[in-house]
Amino acid sequence: MATITRSLNAPPPSEVQEAQRSVEVASQWRLMWWKFRKDKLAITGGIVVIGFYLMAIFAEFFAPHLPESFNAQYVYAPPQPLYFFLDGRWDPFVYGLKFERDPISLKKQWSVDYNTRIRWAFFVKGEPYKLLGLISADVHLIGPKNPGDPFYLLGADKSGRDVLSRIIYASRISLTVGLAGVFVSLVIGVVIGGISGLMGGLVDVLIQRVIEIVNSVPSLPLMMAFAAMVPPGTPIVQVYFIVTLILALLSWTGMARVVRGRFLALREEDFILAARLDGASRSRLIFRHMLPSFLSHIIASITISIPYMILNETGLSFLGIGLRPPVVSWGVMLRDAQQIANVANYPWLLLPAVAVVAFVLAMNFLGNGLRDAADPYAN
Repeated sequence: MATITRSLNAPPPSEVQEAQRSVEVASQWRLMWWKFRKDKLAITGGIVVIGFYLMAIFAEFFAPHLPESFNAQYVYAPPQPLYFFLDGRWDPFVYGLKFERDPISLKKQWSVDYNTRIRWAFFVKGEPYKLLGLISADVHLIGPKNPGDPFYLLGADKSGRDVLSRIIYASRISLTVGLAGVFVSLVIGVVIGGISGLMGGLVDVLIQRVIEIVNSVPSLPLMMAFAAMVPPGTPIVQVYFIVTLILALLSWTGMARVVRGRFLALREEDFILAARLDGASRSRLIFRHMLPSFLSHIIASITISIPYMILNETGLSFLGIGLRPPVVSWGVMLRDAQQIANVANYPWLLLPAVAVVAFVLAMNFLGNGLRDAADPYAN
């Protein structure tokens, strides 16, 4: 009876053959996608990463306030929790804030003002801005119905600026530093690793010794030394590109070795020998024939390298030798949390670190999924 039941539940032979045939003729990218979508953590990480980059691109819309907007009356104001219902009906609000002065230290002591309710809504009009620097608008995803009311979902900093808005704007700098640094290191790694693996001999030996020397130097002191060479009065844009270049120059070695290893395996393949006999130049061999054959591995390596770049930028800015105010990045924001007293009294100043951890974890999940999917024939 069990045998009969299994045979009844089994798919028809024609469907099995059709499925096998579709796998046999499927492209590399389709096989990667079929394997990648089975990894729930990787899918979740990909959704979170896309959400972060959408937030960075459209920061003006997602942020309740502009990053430089401040209210000196609400210095170090605590977070205001969101409430959605009042007396059983939809009426979103946050409670107001009030403070008293300590008679000895004159320090503000904040408390919730339960007699004041500040109404908020989605898609409200607030401070005007230019979306992507081009489109004039004043609609924000969330904010108070009266733009003048205090609205600090994640609290305020030492200047009375909204921490949530600054975290959203800071993602634009921190995330693009990671992308730009990985792009530069990718170009350097592919070119040097390709030359090393394709030419071999003395050139390969010299390049590998250079890579070993670079890897033997502690990265953090070297980054600090390079960043300290930037003059204090350097324009913000130049500092941004210098920090990106420093991160790229210290992270190209891993990509170069990956490319070299793949090139050593590919250079004796029949299609490479045929291209050589056809008179293809070295640059054409690298970029036209060899790189596309393991492009999926490069994509996986990129997704794993981006968190490394972001963490390094955050560390340099936290130490004060990377990006500096008025630039808004996660590392610059965390400089306010350097003092133990600030962390103890205003723990919401550490929330940029939560954003860093969330993005790095999501990127690692995505990178691990892509790395596994890059070899779709492996179990």
